[in-house]
Amino acid sequence: MTSREDEILQLIKGDPFIQQQAIADLLNISRSAVAVHIMNMTKKGIIQGKGYFIANQQYVVVIGGMNMDILGQPDNAFIERDSNPGKVKGSAGGVGRNIAENLARLGTDVRLISVVGDDAYGDLILNQTKMAGVDINAVNQISNQTTSTYLSLLDNQGDMVAAVSDMSILKHLNVGLLSQYVELIRNASAVIVDTNLSDTTLAYIFSKFSDKNIYLDAVSSAKASKAKPYLSRVHTLKPNLIEAQAISGLPLESELDIDNIADWFIQHGVQRLFLTMGADGVLYRTQNNEQLVRPLPVKVVNANGAGDAFLAGIVHGQLAGLSDIEACHFASGCAAIALEHTNTINPNINELLVQQRIEDVPC
Repeated sequence: MTSREDEILQLIKGDPFIQQQAIADLLNISRSAVAVHIMNMTKKGIIQGKGYFIANQQYVVVIGGMNMDILGQPDNAFIERDSNPGKVKGSAGGVGRNIAENLARLGTDVRLISVVGDDAYGDLILNQTKMAGVDINAVNQISNQTTSTYLSLLDNQGDMVAAVSDMSILKHLNVGLLSQYVELIRNASAVIVDTNLSDTTLAYIFSKFSDKNIYLDAVSSAKASKAKPYLSRVHTLKPNLIEAQAISGLPLESELDIDNIADWFIQHGVQRLFLTMGADGVLYRTQNNEQLVRPLPVKVVNANGAGDAFLAGIVHGQLAGLSDIEACHFASGCAAIALEHTNTINPNINELLVQQRIEDVPC
């Protein structure tokens, strides 16, 4: 926050309905200058809404990718190297964006920092994300760039066969862009980051905001290794087994190997580890505690998006005051609900639905 912004903030605290001209007169500057400062302060999350309400409520910042997700699924068993009759659909996606939407649907105030192209996909994603309840004021639409696109192919059981992603636009989600939102990030109750970001951008986040509770999603085995330099500054890490192996470099051939991998993360400074293992549940590990949380019964329709819903559930639960294990059960409920819908995000998910889903599960 600049010194001038601080002066304006003090006046607003004294009178939330003060007129811009009155501020200008008191500070001996032009009304247009006041308008610019207020616009910047709103962008930073310092003030919000009519009446210049000061932003002091709890909110989450998500920094990560936004994609156009295109999903294909055959009607019958998948046949390689052949055209498979089935269904193809498109929807807004991206790990960071998906986590943000899940949080919004659970009732968390969430601000997304990301980039999209100045194209039809970008317009569609922005509209869908805003309609879901996510604050997109910090999403930048980049001219002459193509919106990130993720193409996935499932088998007829809903499991992924292959995927291709074009995320070159994410090079614009860089230090220069994030420097515009320092106050927004600093004022957040939690910061969620995915490894779609560049090494330089990740280094900036973990250095500039080392005092924040940073939750990290490893995204994929190909990108998971980006997390390795920052493990000692990670509040909560949510990898799956393949991602955890990619980061640690340890063998994964037995249950003992799983324990060794979990121990490795704690030894390298991760405060809370939620190691997701599909049908085998979630292994929770901290310096002093460990527990295996069994998954809920579920009929898988689409395996994409369960991890995004899980991390959203962890953050939502912990901000609501749940213990880590209670939050893990809540997050498992979120994942189960996500798995049972054709979309990457189940549009029906909400806090009450999750609570009803897990009510018979002991914590």
